[in-house]
Amino acid sequence: MPQEGLSMRKVREILRLRLGVGLSSRQVARSCNVSSSTVLEYEKHAREAGLSWPLPEDLDDAALESLIRAKLDTTRQDRPLPDVAYLVQEMRRPHITLSLLWLEYKAANPDGYQYTQFCRYYNEEKKKLDVVLRQEHRAGEKLFTDYAGDTIDIIDPNTGEIKPAYVFVAVLGASNYTYAEATGQMSLANWIGSHIRMFEFLGGAPEIVVPDNTKCAVIKPDRYEPDLNPAFAGMAAHYSTAIIPTRVAKPRDKAKVEAGVLLVERWILAALRNRRFFSVAEANRAIGDLVTVLNNRKFKRLNSTRHELFERLDKPALRPLPTTRYEFLEWRTAKVGIDYHICAAKHFYSVPYQLVGAQVDVRLSHTTVEILYKNRRVASHIRNYVEGGFTTDAAHRPKSHAAHLEWTPSRIVSWAEKTGPATAALIRRILESRPHPEMGYRSCLGIIRLAKDYGRERVEAAAIRALEANVTSYKSLKNILDNGLDKVRIRKDTALTLPLHSNIRGSNYYSN
Repeated sequence: MPQEGLSMRKVREILRLRLGVGLSSRQVARSCNVSSSTVLEYEKHAREAGLSWPLPEDLDDAALESLIRAKLDTTRQDRPLPDVAYLVQEMRRPHITLSLLWLEYKAANPDGYQYTQFCRYYNEEKKKLDVVLRQEHRAGEKLFTDYAGDTIDIIDPNTGEIKPAYVFVAVLGASNYTYAEATGQMSLANWIGSHIRMFEFLGGAPEIVVPDNTKCAVIKPDRYEPDLNPAFAGMAAHYSTAIIPTRVAKPRDKAKVEAGVLLVERWILAALRNRRFFSVAEANRAIGDLVTVLNNRKFKRLNSTRHELFERLDKPALRPLPTTRYEFLEWRTAKVGIDYHICAAKHFYSVPYQLVGAQVDVRLSHTTVEILYKNRRVASHIRNYVEGGFTTDAAHRPKSHAAHLEWTPSRIVSWAEKTGPATAALIRRILESRPHPEMGYRSCLGIIRLAKDYGRERVEAAAIRALEANVTSYKSLKNILDNGLDKVRIRKDTALTLPLHSNIRGSNYYSN
């Protein structure tokens, strides 16, 4: 089959070398960078038009093209052309090859094109399809996800404040079936939640999810070994899919989802530009309606819709969903403090005291907190959302303070006395104010270390101020130093002795 779109200059050169010089068709093909079949086809049609070399002097390019094109069109009318739209769709199904499709074509059309011409025509016509349709992906193989660049405004009904909602977009590779939703933040929880709702919308999971290198998905982008977020990887394992992020600086890797994002921005967000939304849920109802319209709109060059292709190609190939929905788990690392507690989501949870100083992994769900050391669970707590609070399992406490390595209340008070008596008194008050003294260790050590930055004299003066104001926290003492209140003269009658009350443990407690 001759190549369409050849310039008349190249056609003239083909005819000159073939009819005038007498080169073989292969020699002419190499010289003109075309196929041998193209050379023979143009030679054949030139002879049928009564042309020889040299060409008539009055035969300009327009007249030559008219003669050659007329012969080409006549030839094509004699042979049935392959249905390229059908071929493109079939090539996205598993195990389908062009050679199989050609055999089926020849069986139905014995006078049709041979395999080489069939392939050339397929590749030429495929280029005329939209870019989103030209990319070939196996059915059920890949699903591309990303956030749209544009946002949608959400109005707070109480304050009138306008906040942006971020639009998550997903596109299946074979059918281009599209999903979109809005979320209040581009957080890890929302990113994973969008994927879960997307799988449920599709009714299955693909072999591979291809996200952009957003921070929610990839902790450290790398061309060869990207470091995935553990929670995102755990979600993928739950749905038996794989995560393969797009390569850095490789725009073709995400061309499919970028085309989908563009469609969502044009056909959904632009259509909603004059709508006012007072909640994310309200916006998602409107987005969902327009996603349905988008998936049922026919392609420009295919007599089909995204929904029809999804039902025929992707849906049968998707992996079934698990019986239980994935529960979002957030992973963190923490170091066990001297008070045998770790800090997770601004709350303190206990672990066995033997792990003081160890690095542990923390797995948080909405209801529980699990702490793992070397992949073995060492503690589990009901999640507590009180910031700065302590959740302690009595079994994690040492049998006696003396057994708690080198950290004892008496040693901490002894350290504080090096700064001054007021500092030591403040340390005692902090230790007494906690349900268990070790819960105050962090604050005490922080106060002692302030002497490195502000000097012992200033910390001692600030401790006097703190005792006078009856405040017992590291932050309060640091605020006194930061604001210079330790330099302000205080009353001479300030007493450094502690008031007597039932919670005082007495001096003997600190002499152990």
